[in-house]
Amino acid sequence: MAEKKKRTGRIKKKLLHKYRLVVLNEDTFEERFSFKLNRLNVFVFSTIFAVFLIAITTLLIAFTPLREYIPGYSSTALKQKATDLTYKTDSLQQVISVNESYLASIRKVLSGDVKTVEFNKDSVLELASIRPSEVNFSPSREDSLLREKVLREDKYNPLIDSESRTIVLFPPVKGTVSEAYNPKEKHYAIDIVTAKDAPVKATADGTVIFAEWTAETGYVIILEHKNSLISVYKHNASLAKEQGELVKAGEVIATAGNTGELSTGPHLHFEIWSEGYPIDPANFIDFD
Repeated sequence: MAEKKKRTGRIKKKLLHKYRLVVLNEDTFEERFSFKLNRLNVFVFSTIFAVFLIAITTLLIAFTPLREYIPGYSSTALKQKATDLTYKTDSLQQVISVNESYLASIRKVLSGDVKTVEFNKDSVLELASIRPSEVNFSPSREDSLLREKVLREDKYNPLIDSESRTIVLFPPVKGTVSEAYNPKEKHYAIDIVTAKDAPVKATADGTVIFAEWTAETGYVIILEHKNSLISVYKHNASLAKEQGELVKAGEVIATAGNTGELSTGPHLHFEIWSEGYPIDPANFIDFD
């Protein structure tokens, strides 16, 4: 026990033994400055300096661009580029989804696989146990004032012209209607018998969104018009327009023919669609 205390005393004496660090002029041996040190002070100072150096290095690596030069760290430019590419990828996925939905609608137009819905106002009122005589359909004072205000604003609005409110449809060909619109038999079109190679004209201003050959309906061309209208022209002998072209009402877009497996003679299979639903062309066009 005494030997242990003696050894501890020697270690303590070595740690606390004072030394003097003197800086002298080499030529004159003049003393410039001196420090009183011991081993404990040197150890403590070295430890504090090492911790400070490690902390400064860590801060430089974590919060300054210098970390880009250390292997394993990515640059800020690469992170920004990766973020931009992620946003672009998300946008492209949304565009692809919209295009796929649009193409699916076009396929339904070509195949005629569309369900029609018949709406009977009287039956709905009976189911709801509401008598029309008991319902007041007259507009309220607030509704009348709002309607009048909107009407005045739209009347003098330079951004809204008369063409955007209404659209006029013209007959695509001259001929006789051989088969009328019949949704019960899934015939969502009007068949017009006409001479072979007769000019097929656009029923209204629009854009060609489809112009290709199909096995069942031959040469087909589809136009997209204002007010979400789509017109379809099937069994053509040839096409005069390509996809993406703009056409005017009455402009020749194809020639009538007898192409496709479902055709039985020179005629035009003409359809009109509004927001994904077929409508009877005879309600808007006089074919007589």
